[in-house]
Amino acid sequence: MLNFFKGFYLLGGRTIKTGISVFLTALICGFFNFPIIFAVITAIVTIEHTAADSIKKAMIRFPASAIGALSATGFYALFGKGALTFALAAMVTIAVCHKLKLDDGILVATITATAMIPDFQDDYFVSFITRLGTTSIGIVISTLVNFFLLPPNYSPRIYKNINQLFVHASQLIIRIISNDKGESNVKNRRISGAYRELTVQLERTFQLVQFQREEWKYHRHTIEQMKDFQFAQKKLGALQQITYHIGNLQYVRFMPNDFSPEEKQILNEVVQSLAKVMKDPAHKIDKVHLQKVEKLDHLFWKWKELHVEHSNHNKHQLPPQTILMYELLCFHEVLEELEKISAAHMKTVTQYYSE
Repeated sequence: MLNFFKGFYLLGGRTIKTGISVFLTALICGFFNFPIIFAVITAIVTIEHTAADSIKKAMIRFPASAIGALSATGFYALFGKGALTFALAAMVTIAVCHKLKLDDGILVATITATAMIPDFQDDYFVSFITRLGTTSIGIVISTLVNFFLLPPNYSPRIYKNINQLFVHASQLIIRIISNDKGESNVKNRRISGAYRELTVQLERTFQLVQFQREEWKYHRHTIEQMKDFQFAQKKLGALQQITYHIGNLQYVRFMPNDFSPEEKQILNEVVQSLAKVMKDPAHKIDKVHLQKVEKLDHLFWKWKELHVEHSNHNKHQLPPQTILMYELLCFHEVLEELEKISAAHMKTVTQYYSE
């Protein structure tokens, strides 16, 4: 039944778990005739990305909620049900939680403090215990649901993101090299925007990797899954290096006329070949690619020696044409390492299934 609902786009795993947490929390509070609203709000805001986060933050949110409830009780006793009570309860709760390094519980604590003020009973102690108890029910239920039901699996998203990032990077390097630096700023800004999007998606994928690593501390996984995951992390490391070199390339100020037609052809062939290797899931490097890179390497040393001959001895800055070729050669080195990683992973997978 859960898998049926999970198939819908609007009902992801976290959405379903939130609904189940709210339902169970309301059911329990209704059975004991406790105020439902505080527990339900807490259950909604305490569903986390991983079971590990739920457990760690639950240990923080309980004392934070106690601080919020105590703050609301104290200010209600002093000032009654007024605007000043709401403001002071919220401010003091936030300040104390921050001082005690309970930052992950500030939201729940503040909600607890402000939401309990309108419905105080005559017995302040009973109100304090009741509100703290209902909030605790919400925290416990959401933590248990997050731990036992629909444990998240971020691996498919990680692998999909990595493949898309390699395609994105391959397209971006072609755009950068083919871009005429003398063209409008609009096109240059588009390239900068595409690079920022690449870095953002890379950072998000690293975050998913962290989520998955935390999740596996509490849920079982196979050796095969771990090997695939480690391979994905290595590919992400290579992507990080590629992104770094792309960042350098977009700031290299060169003009197409800086190169002869033969040199332009070498550059374009190398870039197209680099893009092809990046998009290949196995990142295979053939002899044709190596021949193109060898031509680029000769061209690089030719430009560098030419620069040394005609430059001032006190001037050490390399011309942009040399920097461009150097970055492309660095790209190739990263892809060579990536090919070795991919080959080693395939060998490991083959051995695993042959045993």
